[in-house]
Amino acid sequence: MKWYGYILVILLSAGCNQRKATVYLTTGDKLKLLQEQPQLKLNELADSGLVITIDTTTRFQQVAGFGAALTGSAAYLINKKLNATQRNELLKDLFDSKSGIGISYLRVTMGASDFSLQDFTYDDMPDGQEDVDLKNFTIDADREDVLPVLKNILTITPDINIMATPWSAPAWMKTNKSLKGGELRSEFYSTYANYFVRYLKAYQEEGITIDAVTPQNEPLHYEANYPCMSMSAAQQLEFVKNHLGPVFQSQKFNTGIMLYDHNWDNTDYAISILNDQEVKKYVLGTAFHAYAGSVSAMSTVHDAHPDKALFFTEISGGRWATNFSDNLMWNMENIFIGSVNNWSSSALLWNLALDENDGPTNNGCSNCRGVVTIDSGTGSVTKNEEYYALAHFSKFVRPGAYRISNQAPAVAQLHYVSFLNPDRSLVLIAANNNNAPISLTVQEGNNSFVLTIPGKALATVVW
Repeated sequence: MKWYGYILVILLSAGCNQRKATVYLTTGDKLKLLQEQPQLKLNELADSGLVITIDTTTRFQQVAGFGAALTGSAAYLINKKLNATQRNELLKDLFDSKSGIGISYLRVTMGASDFSLQDFTYDDMPDGQEDVDLKNFTIDADREDVLPVLKNILTITPDINIMATPWSAPAWMKTNKSLKGGELRSEFYSTYANYFVRYLKAYQEEGITIDAVTPQNEPLHYEANYPCMSMSAAQQLEFVKNHLGPVFQSQKFNTGIMLYDHNWDNTDYAISILNDQEVKKYVLGTAFHAYAGSVSAMSTVHDAHPDKALFFTEISGGRWATNFSDNLMWNMENIFIGSVNNWSSSALLWNLALDENDGPTNNGCSNCRGVVTIDSGTGSVTKNEEYYALAHFSKFVRPGAYRISNQAPAVAQLHYVSFLNPDRSLVLIAANNNNAPISLTVQEGNNSFVLTIPGKALATVVW
């Protein structure tokens, strides 16, 4: 059993075998950062007043994984600004579940995004020319940085989940003949579906399986100065129902299709598509970002279509919020504990790495923060608050885990979630956003432990 705590006492009935708990803690004052505490014996039942009851027999959604996006910018920094030793150390730290934090899910961009070195898709043509048969399709642009880094990652964690998202179709497929703005022309819906197939096959040939795709990143944000494209709910329904879904099926791809991939402030987009029973058979679930709206939106979509999964796929920290403690607690309440308690199977941050100047950018956010910061001159790595928020989940909650029931009286600013891992270990993650410590008893069957979490601290327990 592993725990993350500051001042922490755990008492648990051990039955015939004496069991122990290990404690890890991250505090808002940064005095403890994912710090392992001395192992504690687990003894008899105890009561501290406030009781959280865990029921391992009541299971909810399965976990797909926790991670971030390997954008073109992140891949470039890892591949070009680190020497071989630095690169190996960083990737082991990020992706090895024993020696590192065990990231288990990656998001990659299909072509350029706002964090790439330049604009491109996989089938760019001179002005006035088209390539309906995709004869010029190539993923050569990804061979520079993205593919080498992905292959390094796969040597560390071969079973990592990967999702892919396009920011724009090739310009010649669009109404405005530009990578920025515009819509996919209806006569190219089938061609664009085949573009996805070509991408999946090209990556397969490189030994990389893409587990899921979304048809369009942020389809309602299409006036940016970087690759973007408008795609209404009706257009996405048509594209998935009559083109992308059927071609995946005919090609025998098991690649999941996630809808929407945009902010919490719109639930009608996904629900309106899922209300169509024909399209629904092709859909894995719905993906959300957190730049607007409330995390409860995910439960709204779940309640409307409980048979389809939910995924949280993007949020970024940045220089607009520099308080480590506040950022840590916000990420727990909204992104990690919050999204999972609202039925998400994943929680993914945006850039895995950025440099000391918050880049390289491609006309996008100029002050975003990566999970880690890589000094482009020295290759030194700084672990940001997003790293520690992610680590408390990714290292201990493994793909295939189930969120399980935990019930307690509501306590302001105390957030928690529990899991049952595939290896039968149990995990409790709790964040105390109060200034004062909170003591509570966690009861699981005939066992219980007493936990005191200091103010502004994050604790994880595995047993």
